[in-house]
Amino acid sequence: MTAANAASQPQQSRRFLLLYALAVAGGAVAYVPFLTILLPVQVAAFDSGSAVKLLGLLAFAGAIAASLANIGFGWLSDLSGVRRPWIAAGAVLSGVLLSAMRLVEDTTTLIALIIAWQFALNMMLAPLAAWAGDSVPDAQKGMLGGLLAIAPAMGALSGALVTIPGFAVTEVRPMVVAGLVAAMVLPVLIFGNPRPMPALMDKSAPRAATTRPRGTAARMWLARLLVQIAEAALFAYLLIWFRSVDAEFGDNDTAILFAIVLALAVPLALLAGRWSDRAERPVLPLTIGSGIGAFGLVVMGLAPSLTIAIAGYVVFGLATSVFLALHSSQTLRVLPSPRTRGRDLGVFNLTNTVPSLIMPWLTLALVPVFGFDALFMVLAALSVVACILLMTLQRRI
Repeated sequence: MTAANAASQPQQSRRFLLLYALAVAGGAVAYVPFLTILLPVQVAAFDSGSAVKLLGLLAFAGAIAASLANIGFGWLSDLSGVRRPWIAAGAVLSGVLLSAMRLVEDTTTLIALIIAWQFALNMMLAPLAAWAGDSVPDAQKGMLGGLLAIAPAMGALSGALVTIPGFAVTEVRPMVVAGLVAAMVLPVLIFGNPRPMPALMDKSAPRAATTRPRGTAARMWLARLLVQIAEAALFAYLLIWFRSVDAEFGDNDTAILFAIVLALAVPLALLAGRWSDRAERPVLPLTIGSGIGAFGLVVMGLAPSLTIAIAGYVVFGLATSVFLALHSSQTLRVLPSPRTRGRDLGVFNLTNTVPSLIMPWLTLALVPVFGFDALFMVLAALSVVACILLMTLQRRI
């Protein structure tokens, strides 16, 4: 599609794009503070001696439930032909279940409730993701990806907010999170009113299958999986690694650095996304992001001091944050058909859940024997493979 043709294509309203990005950020708020802060605190209150083991079990069960639920509810929203009722029902039900977490007093009930909450949460998230494919034309997918970079930053900010001393007691925090999610998701359901995009909803023939080379979707899927494995490893073990470099580096230092990287990634993703729309090069920012991410991991693996270690992480964190945000929107280009858009996005969502199953085993196999240096080099190699996969798609989508 030429620049002139792109300019002539119908554009989605900026109001919908902004409200949609706010809703996606609400989706991040729905799980980030709970899984990273509130749940570990609650588990530790049960039995601090077995907290690590129980958290691992909950993470495993939750990842399996999320994977199945995302595919299932995406598919159900395809079959029903509507997205909003599923999003609204999932937001309400997940909020109710999250608020009920404070009443749990035994591990068996907690595991069951976590699984139920994951199903309700993905009842909201899966149709919400597919709604963008129904409503945002290719010429605006770069801008959409840039706006989606706000979601991780809002998730981290919400965790800091609900844990401010004196702001909310421990028992009330899940309800505060549920209220924040409702306030962020409901506006797009009530006021979004996206402009109809008949070309995106034409179910007479598979859209991407007839216009993209074979294997395009698979390469996009694998590239994201490889980068997500690296991102998941850093998310889980960043503090431990920093302390192995400098024992004085604390949890607050890590949280501040993490928040700064996420905040800086937002304008970078917006700039990269707008450029990709105007230049009609949707894959190039992804290729560059995965390559720079690999470079950052190499710097981390070779870092002789805390300063170099922080610099390497900043490079990696910025590159992969931009990559993941833009990949989420550009994936919508390569899905086989509008009639199975929700289901297919659920399959792509496996790149978000499967790394949490792979990463612990990879880390345990490498770090105790070879140290974090070896782990970072392996992760860098995975990112290089992702870069090569995307390089072959430069002019194919």
